[in-house]
Amino acid sequence: MNLTQSAPFPTPTSARPRDAGFPRLLRAALQWLLALLLACSALAVQAAEITVNQAAIEASDEGYRLSVSYDFELNRGLEDALSRGVPLYFTTEVQLTRRRWYWFDETSVSASRTLRLSYNVLTRQYHTAISGQLQQSFTNLDDALTLIRRPPRWIIADNNTLKAGETYHVGLRMRLDVAQLPKPFQVNALNNNDWRLSSDWIEFNYKPE
Repeated sequence: MNLTQSAPFPTPTSARPRDAGFPRLLRAALQWLLALLLACSALAVQAAEITVNQAAIEASDEGYRLSVSYDFELNRGLEDALSRGVPLYFTTEVQLTRRRWYWFDETSVSASRTLRLSYNVLTRQYHTAISGQLQQSFTNLDDALTLIRRPPRWIIADNNTLKAGETYHVGLRMRLDVAQLPKPFQVNALNNNDWRLSSDWIEFNYKPE
């Protein structure tokens, strides 16, 4: 009599391939990636809170001037920081490029200007300064913001910078410039959504006469 007994075959319910956990890990990775993309998209949408209402380049005897106006409001976090004496810096960036068929596009103009908005707790006045030079004082925040929203026109290029008859592609935006904050405030601002204030890049063409 043969007493040798073969081991029973595993039933289908007890079978477990070695890579059974792989689809679960893949699904978790895809869910994490989707959440990250949604978060980045939300931040991008939140950052674009400045609207460019009007932008134009004008030729003058002094050079080419940029005329621009914005529409935006300060959120509660920025108002609180301003009232505690933290200055806000609004930087406008503009670039003019000219297309070249034989090489990369040529950057003819690259300029920026910063407007500083601050509040003096002792005098209870708001102050605006353009690139650290021209300074004005205001008794209320709305009047001070009017200068930020409708800044004076400024020379972005000399008269001999652009070529008459050529078409230039203009890119423009304004943003709250946290890099100019005092060092102790920069880290907090970079991790705080209240400080993500910016316009989208707007684009248009300009042809000097």
